[in-house]
Amino acid sequence: PPPPRAGGQPPPPPPPAVAAQQQQLQQQQEQQQQQPPPRPAVPAAPEPPAAQEQQPRSSTPEPPAEPEQPTSSSPISDAAAAEDGADAAADELAREAEQLKLDEQPKTPRTPRTPRADKAAEVAAESHTPVDQGRIMEAYNKLMAEDPRDHLNVVFIGHVDAGKSTLGGQILFLTGGVDKRTIEKYEREAKDKNRESWYMAYIMDTNEEERVKGITVEVGRAKFETEARRYTILDAPGHKNYVPNMIMGAAQADVAVLVISSRKGEYETGFEKGGQTREHAQLAKTLGVVKLIVVVNKLDDHSVAEEGKWSQARYDEIVKGLTPFLKQCGYNPKKDLTFIPISALHGHNVKERVGSDVCPWYNGPTLFETLDTVEVQQREPTAPFRMPIVDKYRDMGTMVMGKSEAGLVQLGDTLQVMPNKLHVKVEAIYRDEQESNAAPAGENLRLRISGAEEGDVATGFVLCSISDPVPLVSTFECQLVILELLEHNPIFTVGYRSVLHIHTIVEECEVTKLVHAVDMKTKEPKKVSGAAAAAAAAAEAEAAERICHHQKALCT
Repeated sequence: PPPPRAGGQPPPPPPPAVAAQQQQLQQQQEQQQQQPPPRPAVPAAPEPPAAQEQQPRSSTPEPPAEPEQPTSSSPISDAAAAEDGADAAADELAREAEQLKLDEQPKTPRTPRTPRADKAAEVAAESHTPVDQGRIMEAYNKLMAEDPRDHLNVVFIGHVDAGKSTLGGQILFLTGGVDKRTIEKYEREAKDKNRESWYMAYIMDTNEEERVKGITVEVGRAKFETEARRYTILDAPGHKNYVPNMIMGAAQADVAVLVISSRKGEYETGFEKGGQTREHAQLAKTLGVVKLIVVVNKLDDHSVAEEGKWSQARYDEIVKGLTPFLKQCGYNPKKDLTFIPISALHGHNVKERVGSDVCPWYNGPTLFETLDTVEVQQREPTAPFRMPIVDKYRDMGTMVMGKSEAGLVQLGDTLQVMPNKLHVKVEAIYRDEQESNAAPAGENLRLRISGAEEGDVATGFVLCSISDPVPLVSTFECQLVILELLEHNPIFTVGYRSVLHIHTIVEECEVTKLVHAVDMKTKEPKKVSGAAAAAAAAAEAEAAERICHHQKALCT
């Protein structure tokens, strides 16, 4: 608009042609204002304040704007507005420079404190406390004063249908673990399935599939006690398809009971090549079970019994056939082997000795007497704690299950989960379904731990002492006894792939170096490029993942 006249008088209204031209010029200025102008680096002069905010476009045409009435101004107000605009621009530039400095500085994210983080920090702080040997021995002596009996894991192994589950059920019945009413119920169920002799096996085989097929699939567990010791039965499957489950049970055992069926044809089937009698005995020795009790079952069967009496000829035949083979497996016949004739279905020679009218030629100990007197390795209570994790679940916290292999654990102890090196605190200890303040080595435990979630632990991990953790390895040298090789790959050499079973871990591995083979006759090492079945060798192998290594392993 034209400047005001001198004296403050407004100019006269423009003619109609000039008014239309001014209106068109004003519309062009409004369209330019709708587009954001480029931002100048340093504003030279203040701009007049924007007239209107940008309005959203619409599909209908807007009416023409009325001509803007000129306003009066003075040079003093224009100078003040220019000074204010320069100050605002300078402030804006200062704020942008400060923001750029803050963006260039590294930002440390602030992690909110959670109960789990607080608990983990508390556990980590307590992990530096030194081990108190006096406190450990005090807790151990208190446990021995309450119950001095040792605890043993006994695994029942052998060929399918040898009577392992029947023997386990009979032991529970004889020790009061199952009442007479339950036995009668199982008798009726077995009779309905035309399997009258299976009713004792139903005590251990609780799965309906196992009862229908008469085959144990998973490792059954049960507990019984004598005056000398406490025992946990591990009923391993005998079928060839479930050998990995058998390995899992034998890896936790202190003593193995090899059940042999003396029935005509069954003993021969289990002992011939490919039978589970051979394989189970070899696997048990490889997994570190040094004591083997061989029970010759079903001597009361009509195929071998002579006028209602047990056949001594059949018993001697089995003993003479098994002894050389078990000696070859590594068992000492005088120290590590014990042969006992029994009848698992009727309980003869299991708890009470068999009568002379049934078996006049045997006057040795019963199965219970042998278990109570068998020598097992003594465990030092002050040794570093070791417990391979068998299973885990959630119950008011993270629960882990396993057998303590070494050391003593107490309520409040700070331990380490390997291989992820996670520090945890023991909040509760359950031994034989009873809550306890401490537990020695050799017990089957359930521990509630804090400082770790259920996803932080897995089967095969090891709960161990912080001051002396279990070693972690990925490449190791091992001594091998090659029992059997695959038909399409009958030579054991570098690059051979197999599955490694060690405590509760199952991991793939590959042979990276064949150090030497062992001559089976002279027992001397010799350099070879490959080995066949029924041979021994030393080799280097590499596992797919780092594993906790603390005892003998097995490759399949």
